[in-house]
Amino acid sequence: MADKDVAHTDERGYAPEPWWAGIGTWGAVAMIAVGALLAAWIFLRLPGTPPEPTHGYYGASKVIAIGLVLVGGTLLNRRRTRTAATEEANPQEGPQSG
Repeated sequence: MADKDVAHTDERGYAPEPWWAGIGTWGAVAMIAVGALLAAWIFLRLPGTPPEPTHGYYGASKVIAIGLVLVGGTLLNRRRTRTAATEEANPQEGPQSG
């Protein structure tokens, strides 16, 4: 009787995705470029540079790092997909005796 009163669900409460989750490959490349431009801006001490340049470099490095991780993840995923497609198209029948 207790089992009938309890509603079971398979839904899980996942946290929302981070802001960079859906930007794709070209968005990641753009992030790397923007981070590099930000670092150059700080290096040249152009208007808007923080009083302590290390804080600006830290922010630029975070943007570049996120972009690099996204590009790397995308390239690895493409490689895995290509390898899986190749293995499906050309299945090996096992070791051949010659």
